[in-house]
Amino acid sequence: MEQPTRVSLCPACGACPEVVVDVAKDEVRIGEEGNLVRLTKEAWNTLVEKINAGELKAI
Repeated sequence: MEQPTRVSLCPACGACPEVVVDVAKDEVRIGEEGNLVRLTKEAWNTLVEKINAGELKAI
């Protein structure tokens, strides 16, 4: 089974929210305990497509 990919939103410390891409569960979790959003595979892929197409940019 493939292990989830984890990316910290603040690499300087281990206490900040993270993005967890969990292929085995077909979901992406963003946030931290008590403040977590779950995206389906389809929703995540739509978000990635919009970023890659330039529809969403850094603020």
